[in-house]
Amino acid sequence: MSSSAPSGPYAPGSDRTRVLLVAALGVVYGDIGTSPLYAIRECFTHEGGVLAVTEANILGVLSTIVWSQVLLITLKYVIFIMRADNQGQGGILALMALAIHGQHQRRRTGAIITALAAFGTALFFGDGMLTPAISVLSAVEGLEFAAPWLHPAIVPLTIVIIVVLFAVQSRGTESVGRLFGPIMGFWFLVLAMLGLWQIAGNPAVLQALSPHFALRFIVHSPMIAFITLGAVFLAVTGAEALYADMGHFGARPIRIAWLGFVFPALTLNYLGQGALLLADPAAVRNPFYMMVPGWLLVPLIVLATMATVIASQAVISGAFSLARQCVQLGFLPRLEIRHTSEHEIGQIYVPRVNWLLMIGVIILVTGFKSSSALASAYGIAVTGTMLIDSLLFWFVARRVWGWSPVATTALVAGFVVVDAAFLGSNMLKIVDGGWFPLIVGTVIVMVMATWRDGRRILATQLHEATLPVDAFIGRLNGHGPQRVAGTAVYLTGNRDGVPYALLHNLKHNKILHERIVFLTVRFLDSPFVGSSKRYAVEDLGKGFYRIVLSYGFKQSPNVPRALARIENAGGPFEVMQTSFFLGRERLVPKMKPLMARWRQRIFIAMQHNQLSATEFFRIPSNRVVELGTQVEV
Repeated sequence: MSSSAPSGPYAPGSDRTRVLLVAALGVVYGDIGTSPLYAIRECFTHEGGVLAVTEANILGVLSTIVWSQVLLITLKYVIFIMRADNQGQGGILALMALAIHGQHQRRRTGAIITALAAFGTALFFGDGMLTPAISVLSAVEGLEFAAPWLHPAIVPLTIVIIVVLFAVQSRGTESVGRLFGPIMGFWFLVLAMLGLWQIAGNPAVLQALSPHFALRFIVHSPMIAFITLGAVFLAVTGAEALYADMGHFGARPIRIAWLGFVFPALTLNYLGQGALLLADPAAVRNPFYMMVPGWLLVPLIVLATMATVIASQAVISGAFSLARQCVQLGFLPRLEIRHTSEHEIGQIYVPRVNWLLMIGVIILVTGFKSSSALASAYGIAVTGTMLIDSLLFWFVARRVWGWSPVATTALVAGFVVVDAAFLGSNMLKIVDGGWFPLIVGTVIVMVMATWRDGRRILATQLHEATLPVDAFIGRLNGHGPQRVAGTAVYLTGNRDGVPYALLHNLKHNKILHERIVFLTVRFLDSPFVGSSKRYAVEDLGKGFYRIVLSYGFKQSPNVPRALARIENAGGPFEVMQTSFFLGRERLVPKMKPLMARWRQRIFIAMQHNQLSATEFFRIPSNRVVELGTQVEV
């Protein structure tokens, strides 16, 4: 299950790889690439300024930042976790599917893995709101240095920029990436040049490359170091996006970009800010903007604003991918999903998720009003997701890849210790804003659990009232009901029972079509299902057929296209001679519901407002007949 040698669009030296590498700079590395705007500043000024700006502390913080990037990003994600690709796809749900695949009917363990992944997914959506807010605000706040009188315009201008960013998402990830990639490439070049300029004036700062200074910082002042870790973590936020966006661009372009360009540029800039602080501790107010002379300040603010807009793209595109996976795996109701690239199946746009994220970001900006205030809320969601990634990786490495239990446990334990240290430090921020991502995560987990439980209850209710297929076909004889020309396709989730839409049609119209197909569409825990495994056809006799179409959780179903390729079910399918019968359940609350009444109401609302099966399965609306029934849940 580990990643194989790259081929196709990700092949070494291919033009496609170079295109994806540039696009990845604009999508994957926007978040982590804009951390220099606020990370060093927050290390010394957050929580009322608990850290003195001394040489020992400066070198200690710098060393901690550099080695956090080495351990968390380079070692954990780039080298190890990105090996856990599920047919080229990444993200916490892809990791969950791999982990569950290795359990071999261990239901209890599978339930734990699913619960971990659900909570990690919910936290990622919370991060999707925080990243655009803190990134764009931190850049626009640079206006205060150029023109202090513009301070009242910072929040309104930030909101305008955010609205524009979310408005262009419908153009697609690759289009946005091609536009943003060159800008981010220039941004990282500027970061490196600014850092080199400051380092040249104070090369002693290069000592911070030694882990000795990080260890000394932690050992000499353990409590202050622990508190500071919450701000240090700002320098590695975005690491989870490397894995989540792997399906958009492939592992190879992401790895090349990090090791060959992004990591060196970030390291030089952080060291440059440290060199400035060694020379002028007063620059701690905003070491990033104070690295440049006054005549370069406005151009840098403009470039930083553009970079922070781009920073939001990593979590937005990751949120789209996760939303689709949630739908396919049964965590969320059907959503409209638009494909935005003819080349990459993973590049999509989910309108409802896009606008909900935008509303959440605007609420954060207007509520917290500054990047420093938002820094108190930032980090908990990301550290929680990273910790869950580490735990799920253990199941994959041990149960799927068959790694040594000692080696696997030792490696993952190291990851968990680092993740837990950062999470513990960020938990100190709960009162000052850390409550927000926890509340968002809890609400989303509740919604996902309600949907899964509600669908299970609904399926049980429908199954109990279903007539077995074999018994129904066995009762048919030559005297009735009347058979009419044409094909009827009945969509059903229960492969063993007669769809109630057919029973309703028979009850009211007293006829059956010459060819009747019971069609079930199922989604597997693999991202892709090849065409050879897509179709399963069974002849039930008397003109009845059962067809099962299988898709991966990264694929979108197209029922007419799939049926057009089937010829062993009574002949070919002609869409304009086929009627599709869909059941529509009208849910009403039971007097004694099987779930809490408030959850019952939420489930009914979600069921009524989900995307119609006609649109989701891409069935021509003029060939669809919907027959409703009332079900108590």
